[in-house]
Amino acid sequence: QVQLVESGGGLVQAGDSLRLSCASSGRTFNNGAMAWFRQAPGKERDFVAGIIWNDGRTRYADSVKGRFTISRDNAKNTVYLQMNTLKPDDTAVYYCAARAQRSISSIDDYYDYWGQGTQVTVSS
Repeated sequence: QVQLVESGGGLVQAGDSLRLSCASSGRTFNNGAMAWFRQAPGKERDFVAGIIWNDGRTRYADSVKGRFTISRDNAKNTVYLQMNTLKPDDTAVYYCAARAQRSISSIDDYYDYWGQGTQVTVSS
């Protein structure tokens, strides 16, 4: 049984930083990709960042480029999202997702596995 478990969310002030973690168990995605999405209240779930597991190639949404960094730790089967210079608009539930294909998609339907989400709230 595949499980993705996110952690690291919380309440911070604008300008602060947070690091989210997503630990996978049940299988590895060494030949696939993992990504972070987010969903704000009343809005659709949006792509934030993705990484191809075996070569580390990354992709970011324009809204987070230069502020967020996605990375992975092979030994721990964990993906991270370092979020700097947070803004109130970053407030959302953040989800980790994984797919077996070796490409990053910004479309949530193309991901096979999802975590339960972690809340990030940025106050102004």
